[in-house]
Amino acid sequence: MTGPLAQRVIAIAETRELDVFAAMLERRGARVLRYPLVQIIDAPDPSPVIEWIQDFNRACDDLILLTGEGLRRLLRCIDQHQPSLRPPFLAALQRVRKITRGPKPARALRELGLESDLPAALPTTAGVIESLRAVDLRGRLVGVQLYGADPNRLLIDFLEQAGASVSSVAPYLYADAATAAAVQELLARMRGGEVDAIAFTSKAQVERLFRAGSADLVRAALGQTQIAVVGPVVAEALAAHGVEVQAMPESSWFMKPLTAAMIELLAS
Repeated sequence: MTGPLAQRVIAIAETRELDVFAAMLERRGARVLRYPLVQIIDAPDPSPVIEWIQDFNRACDDLILLTGEGLRRLLRCIDQHQPSLRPPFLAALQRVRKITRGPKPARALRELGLESDLPAALPTTAGVIESLRAVDLRGRLVGVQLYGADPNRLLIDFLEQAGASVSSVAPYLYADAATAAAVQELLARMRGGEVDAIAFTSKAQVERLFRAGSADLVRAALGQTQIAVVGPVVAEALAAHGVEVQAMPESSWFMKPLTAAMIELLAS
């Protein structure tokens, strides 16, 4: 193998775009270990999602989109369970003020011919809150599309303290993908120094890894491995477990910039 990542062994935890990400690294010479840690599934019960959409269509003033996946799953829920809601939902999307956390929800809006009205300066909950501090939210009904099943009390509490009413929805959940045995194998390979780097592309992947064993065991495995992440949300998740990140794109949080960051980290 030739290329800037030749002779490097890189583990990736991505699921949805596993083959795409792996190919990016392999074209640059890396040997890729595929360990898809989580998968995204629709909310098991669509009824609360449909009810939220009906309320959103009638009354919401603002919508906070934390992920692009969330908007796409809302549309998927409509198409699968109540297609008549799609036109009023799109009309409501056009009407409300749209606040986005990062480039991915903004891209999902552009797929519908819409734009973010207030993009967060940083693609984190803290970034969303900071962007809203100067906004008068008193008396407004704010819809919040959640990241998986995380209730995001930090954001909800901020909105309520600012005088808004909040209506949140969880259109998708994260479920385990790799078997427990596969995750233990990954940890063992990292502890044994067989893995040069591991790349995380979502907070859920980090949490799945830390559910696989004691925190000390997982930290020990990560301590033997260079760590790359796609963006600040994932870096914060690792920091919460006392783990430092070695590589992250500076401003564009997608797989291609992540690959470039890993090349910069590992090519020498």
